[in-house]
Amino acid sequence: MRMIVTGGGTGGHLFPGIAVAEEVLHRFPQGRVLFVSTDRAIDNKTLAARAFEKKAIACLPLKGKSVLAILRSVAQLPISLWQALRIVRDFKPQLVLGVGGYVTGPVVLAARLMGVKTCIHEQNSIPGMANRMLGKIVDQVYISIPGSEDFFPKGKAVLTGNPVRAELVKEGGGQKESTARKMVLVLGGSQGAHRVNGLMVEVFAPNPAADMVQVRHQTGTKDEAWVRKAYDAAGVAAQVSSFITDMAAAYREADLVVSRAGATTLAELAVLGKPAILIPYPYAADDHQTTNAAFLAAGGAALMFQERDLDAPKLRGEILGLLNDAPRLQSMAARMKQFARPEATAAIVEKSIQLLAA
Repeated sequence: MRMIVTGGGTGGHLFPGIAVAEEVLHRFPQGRVLFVSTDRAIDNKTLAARAFEKKAIACLPLKGKSVLAILRSVAQLPISLWQALRIVRDFKPQLVLGVGGYVTGPVVLAARLMGVKTCIHEQNSIPGMANRMLGKIVDQVYISIPGSEDFFPKGKAVLTGNPVRAELVKEGGGQKESTARKMVLVLGGSQGAHRVNGLMVEVFAPNPAADMVQVRHQTGTKDEAWVRKAYDAAGVAAQVSSFITDMAAAYREADLVVSRAGATTLAELAVLGKPAILIPYPYAADDHQTTNAAFLAAGGAALMFQERDLDAPKLRGEILGLLNDAPRLQSMAARMKQFARPEATAAIVEKSIQLLAA
C-alpha cells in the first residue's frame, strides 16, 4: 500500500488524516504513507512525531480573503500544482485521500491528472469550497454527517463518520478519577478563539467557585500569556497552554467542555462522551459550525449559544448550573456517546481498499 494523505492548516483537518494514515500503516506494516500538508507551524508541530513520511507545499487560502490576497493565492496555484505533480510522480501512490484545507486542492488535482485513484473526506455538515469542487472529479467522497451527501454528485458520497485519533478512541472507555474540584476544559480549536478566551476569563474573574472548579484552557499562541495572567490574578486554578499535546489526558479529566464547534472536536467529544457548551465560530465558511453544533444540541448532547447572544454572566450561570447538576451532565454525556462513530477510521480504510480493487 502506497498512499498520500493531504490536508492541513488547522487541527480539524490534520487529525482525521493522521487517524487514517496511522490505521493504514497498522494494517500494512510494509506500506508507505506520505502526508502532504502546508508549511504552517500548526502542521509542522502536529505531524513532527508521527511515523509516516511528510512533505509540505506552498499554497495560500482563497475564501474570505481580500482581493489582493486572492490574487496572490491565484498566482501561487500553478506553483502549488507543479510541486504537487512532482510529489505524486516521485511517490507513485496507489491512492490519494484529501482531508480538507487549501493544500488539498493541488495534490488531489495532481493525482487525478496522473491517473491515480482519489477520494476526499468532508468533516463538516456543509462542505467547504475546495471539497465541493473536488467532489466533482474524485472517485469517492466520505462524509461525517447525514445530509452532506446533497452537496456532492449522486452516488459518490459514503457516510463513514469523522476519524478520531486512535489514542482518543482507546480513551473512550476510560473514567475520570474522582476529585473535589470539577474540571472545565476550554477549547478554541488549534488556533485558539479570542472571544471565547475573553469570555472564559470574565466568567471566572469574580472567582465564584474557587473551591469547586478548575480550568484547563487551550488558548492559541497569541492569547496564552494574558489569559494565564488573568486567571492568576483571579486566583483560579487553571492550566493554560497555547496548544494541548496530550488531548487524551485533557479529555479524561474534563467534567464539562466549553468549545467552538469544529467537526473534528465534536467527533472527539462524541467518542469520549463529554457534555459540552458549544459556541460556534460566527465567521466559519457558510456558518457550518452552527450547523455542526445544532446537530448535537438537538440530540440533547450539548448546549449551543451564538457568540452574539452570550456574555460572561450568562455563560457563568450555564457552566455552574451544569456542574451542580450531576444527573443532567450524565444524561448529556450518554446522549453525546450516541453520536459517536469510533469505527470511522476503519470504515474509510476499508472503503479505500475496495476502491483500489474496483
